[in-house]
Amino acid sequence: MRCFSKMYANQSETNITVELQYQGLMGLVLFSIMTTVPSCVFLFINGTMLFTLRSKPVFRETSRYILLYNLLFADTINLALSQLLYLIAACRIRLTYPMCGVFAFLADLTTVISPLTLVVMSLERYAAVCYPLRHATIITIKNTGVAIIVVWAFSSLSVLTRVLLLLNFPFAELENLQMKDFCGKESMLLDPMSDLYDRAYTYFLFVLGGVTVTCSYIGVMVAARSASTDKASAQKARNTLLLHLVQLGLSLSSTIHNPFLTAISKVLDRIIIVRIQIILYVCIIIFPRCLSALIYGIRDQTIRPVLMHHLCYDRTSLN
Repeated sequence: MRCFSKMYANQSETNITVELQYQGLMGLVLFSIMTTVPSCVFLFINGTMLFTLRSKPVFRETSRYILLYNLLFADTINLALSQLLYLIAACRIRLTYPMCGVFAFLADLTTVISPLTLVVMSLERYAAVCYPLRHATIITIKNTGVAIIVVWAFSSLSVLTRVLLLLNFPFAELENLQMKDFCGKESMLLDPMSDLYDRAYTYFLFVLGGVTVTCSYIGVMVAARSASTDKASAQKARNTLLLHLVQLGLSLSSTIHNPFLTAISKVLDRIIIVRIQIILYVCIIIFPRCLSALIYGIRDQTIRPVLMHHLCYDRTSLN
């Protein structure tokens, strides 16, 4: 009888273990689908938008659209890398430090480019409204190219600084370069100085972007009251700057993603944390990377018909 009871208990434990593994697998598949499907949709929209911005001379020769292309290009790369790292972590694959460093620093590079490009785009709108007669001489194709180069150089300098700070970590004392944790930006903050630099740089970007966009918005509002200013153009620029401010907030809010999860993990159940993580990931990591395409694709009268032509199936093109 005792033997039978023991066999029954062992069988019950086995069934429970199998059931938990099955639920874990189903949860993994479900959560991966919930993040991968929106990512693929947004990558398709962004890719179509990028193709649209290279399809006509008016887009290739206008500073505003060149800056938008740079913003979308960085957001698309960042979205693809973020989803790749998410799937790697979901599949419980641990990378080596060099490989993780390449992914993490490339994602960090594109993350920094987005708010800096928004700053330049806000200044361009400010110049268009407040200095309409000098706009064509200030915002030229050459100056726009220089601004984009400066944005990429400044972002690359930040990544280079993070790489140099990693040299303080004693990698030679490790048994191997295999990571014990999943790959992410926080996983590469191995030195206290790296974490301090990351926080300081994030605060600097937030202040720089927020002050620039806010000042541009105030300047446009003041110019809108002038009798010589085009009211419709000023109103459109003001709405664009407000959207840029929202984009800036969403872009930089991704930096609080992991610290927030770490804080709530101490008080909430693991299942609830996983669900919150999925919601936050979609809302502040995936969605902001497609916001520019949606904003300009819907609002801009020049882009919208061309974008709709590329997104939708055009029967007339076959005739």
